[in-house]
Amino acid sequence: MITPEAVLAALGTVNDPDLHRDLVTLGMIEDVAVDGGRVRFTLVLTTSACPLKGQIEDDCRAAVTRIAGVTDIAIKTTSRVRKPKDPSADRKALEGVGHVIAVGSGKGGVGKSTVAANLAIALARTGANVGLLDCDIYGPNLPRMLGAQRQPYQKDGRIVPLEAHGIRFMSMGLLVESGEAVVWRGPMLHGAIKSFLGDVDWSGCDYLLVDLPPGTGDVQLSLIQQTVVTGAVVVTTPSTVAIEDSVKAIRMFDKLSVPVLGVIENMSYFVCDQCDKRHDIFSSGDAQARALALGLPFLGALPLESAVRLGGDTGAPVVAADPDGATSLAFRAIAGHLAQRISIITLGSVSASA
Repeated sequence: MITPEAVLAALGTVNDPDLHRDLVTLGMIEDVAVDGGRVRFTLVLTTSACPLKGQIEDDCRAAVTRIAGVTDIAIKTTSRVRKPKDPSADRKALEGVGHVIAVGSGKGGVGKSTVAANLAIALARTGANVGLLDCDIYGPNLPRMLGAQRQPYQKDGRIVPLEAHGIRFMSMGLLVESGEAVVWRGPMLHGAIKSFLGDVDWSGCDYLLVDLPPGTGDVQLSLIQQTVVTGAVVVTTPSTVAIEDSVKAIRMFDKLSVPVLGVIENMSYFVCDQCDKRHDIFSSGDAQARALALGLPFLGALPLESAVRLGGDTGAPVVAADPDGATSLAFRAIAGHLAQRISIITLGSVSASA
């Protein structure tokens, strides 16, 4: 007779491909039920964007099939984003938020806000609950990029972020008149970041992506000092100048004990729509080589494409406007790799503290 214990023992031979620990120990198997030769259980992934979902399901099915007498296997696959262990008593995790992810760059003009917006939408399309916080106080572009520029409202004493393209977002651009310059010193920036984190209702977010201004200044410090940041993504172009500045951003995150989840090379290449030939306008592959040299994951390369620029100008980001296009597929692949890296870091820290 097949027992739930026998099923768990079989599934205990299946390892997570990234952590190399078995699924039962990691708490990824729930609700095991047996009815004669029919076996049912729930596979709880750590993210809805898991790129290895199919492989893990196949490995589970193969393991249970080896139990004598099994005639049918039903796997219910779901996801539950796990929060990281707080590494510092001085920083408090953001209530109701699974992971805060910083999106930074060493210099301006590399398309960081465009990447942040499209990554957020790509993650949301997998079923995750995603927030996007625009912390570029001096140059807030996300309201235009997302096509929502009305002022937010308050409910129960908290600011309700706007919704667009399946994500929630907040920006200084929603609070000032169009074209008005924000002229603030460091302490006022610190207060704004504190308000964006504590006064805005981000509850229920699996991922809160934070679009940082370029460089290594006050806003970066304020964010990391005030809450637990799971990790950072660094965006660069292939040019030497951009890559050199991105290394400075990486060093900053290292000094502040924020893991760098990976590097994204934006505007990596251009494909001519007339001849279908690839052109490496700013060179290509240099960011990947530098990331690997620094021991960092390379999350992926994105093309230079007019549709991406048009989407940002018109409030229809390319992942929302053309979800199955080549560029959108590249964003979605990067989102999957990012979610994978977050899970590895989270489960690794939980395992180490167990």
